[in-house]
Amino acid sequence: MIRFLLRRIVTALAILLVISVVAYGLLSLALDPLSDLRESTALNKEDLIARRIALLKLDEPWYVRYWDWLQSILLHWDFGQAWATGQRVNDMLGPAMLTSVQLVAASTFLALLIGVTIGVISALRQYTTFDYAITLVSFVLYALPVFWVAVLLKEYLAIGLNDYLADPQPNWPLLVAVGLIAGFFWAGALGGTMKRKLITFASAFVVTFGLLTLAIVTDWISNPSLGVVGVAIIGFGAAYAMTLLFAGLKNRRALYSALTTAAIGVALYFPLQQVFFQLADTMQSKLFPGLSVGTALILGMLLLTIGIGCLVGWLFGGDDRGVSMRGAALTGVLMAAGMYLDQMLQWWYSYFNNGAIRGRPIATIGSVTPGFDENYWLVNIDRFTHLLLPTLALVLISFASYVRYERGATLEVLSQDYIRTARSKGLSERVVVVRHALRNALMPLASIIPVDIVSLLGGAVITETIFGWSGMGKFFVDHLETNQIDPVMVYILITGALAMTANLLADILYGLLDPRIRVNA
Repeated sequence: MIRFLLRRIVTALAILLVISVVAYGLLSLALDPLSDLRESTALNKEDLIARRIALLKLDEPWYVRYWDWLQSILLHWDFGQAWATGQRVNDMLGPAMLTSVQLVAASTFLALLIGVTIGVISALRQYTTFDYAITLVSFVLYALPVFWVAVLLKEYLAIGLNDYLADPQPNWPLLVAVGLIAGFFWAGALGGTMKRKLITFASAFVVTFGLLTLAIVTDWISNPSLGVVGVAIIGFGAAYAMTLLFAGLKNRRALYSALTTAAIGVALYFPLQQVFFQLADTMQSKLFPGLSVGTALILGMLLLTIGIGCLVGWLFGGDDRGVSMRGAALTGVLMAAGMYLDQMLQWWYSYFNNGAIRGRPIATIGSVTPGFDENYWLVNIDRFTHLLLPTLALVLISFASYVRYERGATLEVLSQDYIRTARSKGLSERVVVVRHALRNALMPLASIIPVDIVSLLGGAVITETIFGWSGMGKFFVDHLETNQIDPVMVYILITGALAMTANLLADILYGLLDPRIRVNA
């Protein structure tokens, strides 16, 4: 394994060196740093041109300039300067990458989670109305241009929703339509006899329509909160769901360990509320650039939650402690997410009525509200509202491809001999799908997901431009338009390095998912 990694790293460095030489030479021919001065009408035009030539060493051959640039990186970790603004590339790179990472993390996680889940369900319901509907929707979304989706989201989900939140009133046709969509989705996803489908449809319609109506009538939309009851429902619901999915409800040790973890979370709800309220202002202070006290505290508590879940699962014992520990840990994570969401909702009223927001919380431009310096929870709500539209735009496009890949992979796996053998041995459909089919069905995504992540880290150029995010895509476009070679070269190096890292991760994931594959072969 170590030899394999070393060989790949050395090969990657050699490829990056070749890429940098070729790219620098081509950019030196293509970019003209003097283009703005050639069109200038200034009286000292010639003097300005001479100064810029001296500043950028344009009177020297491109390979000499390349060698100076490479030496500054290798010896001083200095990526050069954006001469138009005078800023160092090192100073601009961090914020741009952090912005793109925020966008990538949210969109990729949601697209993968939704895409894989619906793809598996679609494969299990092959040639049903549900399968045909999902196939149609995924093809339509895959074909949509992202800029068109982004404009529609701005118009209807931002402007329209902001207008609605100013005076929320029941829109009965819309509520009925949402209820019908929920009913058809769950009836198709759960399947069964016609009687079961009708019961599922009616139940999903009533629950969806009722909850939405109740939220509007009780003014929950304007002043939302989950409370201890909502968090408890999330926790105990997650306990049953995780046990059903990974162990089966007949595995009492796994069920009791997950329920115990949920009970511990409910018991800690009120003490944690006091901690979060007391530390709301101090949580915003920085431990070091890029990490606040609040973020470190939340991450630490999340790790502690996972540890408690694993401990509870281990204490319950049994023949397969790993299953109990996994179910309890995942229950703890979902319950922690519920508590975090509850805390955000409690601060929603303050955010909505903040003078900087002016009652229009769904943002359409930028990654943060300029000058918005409030406590930890308000700042994170602000980031979420700015992240909502670009994330949704990327999810709608990426989700469609994941559905198609996962559906095809699952159908191929379900037709294998070992799946028929597992079913003939009397194993439940849950065990066949989750333990035997799903792992192998995820293998094609192992080579797709890392590349998709790299593509987005390289910058969702169109999405960032439409929503005014200063990420890596905008970083590249802005400096390419102004003929600045140092920032463009850094972008090329970073995206090239990420691409090779993605391929390496894909190889390692293949080895983890399929024990027959050895990366050092």
